[in-house]
This record gives sequence, C-alpha cells and structure tokens, in this order.
Amino acid sequence: MGLAVRKNLRIFFFGDSICFGQGVSPQHIWVCRIAAALEARFQERIDILVQNPSVNGNTTRQALERIAYDLQSHAPQIVLTQFGMNDCNGWETDRGRPRVSREGFRANVAEIVDRARVFGAKHIIVGTNHPTTRTSELLPNVDFTYESANRSYNEVSREVAASKSAVLADAEQAFHKAVETGRAHYADLLLDDQLHLSKAGHDVYFESRLPLLIDAVEIVSPQI
Repeated sequence: MGLAVRKNLRIFFFGDSICFGQGVSPQHIWVCRIAAALEARFQERIDILVQNPSVNGNTTRQALERIAYDLQSHAPQIVLTQFGMNDCNGWETDRGRPRVSREGFRANVAEIVDRARVFGAKHIIVGTNHPTTRTSELLPNVDFTYESANRSYNEVSREVAASKSAVLADAEQAFHKAVETGRAHYADLLLDDQLHLSKAGHDVYFESRLPLLIDAVEIVSPQI
C-alpha cells in the first residue's frame, strides 16, 4: 500500500499591528499561539502553513498596495483579515479627515475579501477591532474621540463580513464579554498606549478566535 498523501493548507493573517503583535514578545502574540495550537491539533493529518504578513501602521489603502505579493501570490485557502485602527485615525495634517474615509474603508475591506477569493481563499474571516480606552481626548479638528471612530469602523467591518458571506471575528464583543464577566478591566487588556494589546488582551483574542480557525480548517480541509 502506498503512503497516504498529506494535505497542505495555507492560512494567512492579513492585517496591521494588532495581527503583527506590536509591543509583546512573539510567544504571547495571538496569531503565533493560534498557529501552534492548530499545528498541534492537526499535525497527524494536515501540513498547516501559517503566515502573518501584517504590517504595523497599515491602513487598508496601504494593504491593497502590497496585497499582490503578500497575499495573492501565495494563494492561501484560509484568510483572516483585520484593519481599521489606522484607517479611522485622524492626524493634525489631515484637517479632520480620517486616514481612510468610512466609504473608502468599506470598499477596501470588500476588495481584500474579493481578491482573497479570486486567488483561492475558500474561507475568509473578517475581524473587528477591540475597544480602546482613548475615550476622552478628541481627535484633531473634529468633535469625536478615537474610540468613537473605532466603533464606527467596526460597524463597517461587520457589514462587509455579512455582505460578503465572510465569518465575523468580533473582538469588540469578546472584550466586552471579558469585562462584563469580571475577568479584566479594559485597561488590563491594553498596553500603556491605550490601544495595542497587552498579554491579557492577546489571551482574549486567542481564546475567542481559535475556535473560528479550528472550524475553518475542518471546513476547508476536505476541499483540498
């Protein structure tokens, strides 16, 4: 009898510093922990390659400029994409305009999903961003805070996920649940910059998203 042919499955995380893991050591990053957990679970029957071409500070506009190599050329079967924290931000030099408008953000996330599918993705997960504690200081030249902008762009991500039949990974709701159950305060889940994830914040991402990735592997692996 010949040896059974092992399946090869490529999973890509395509995002910004929240996927990259800015500010913590690699062993604590939720993406790295998911990669290790998936390998341990499926190593007897599937060769899983996890890649994380996420870039600190990226908006969706910048992501689309690099998507040809960073995503399309590798044709991953499973993609988790998450942007928005840079898109929604406002700089003094932009005179009250976000780095990427809500309308532009909506179109860009939709295009990322569409392009991933054209290049072979069979299962796509769209992530929202977690709550920050930047709730008091107004962004430059506008009358709203960073966190209110963050929530607004999360709504766009939810709408795109629904319209594109993608799976939603709702970090905003996962953080609210962690706080409501008494597990942590919002500040405990963030670094001192009030935005990036602390080790505890990475725990919430890992625990809430690992089941989604396990389901994705179980769904996609029979198709390859």
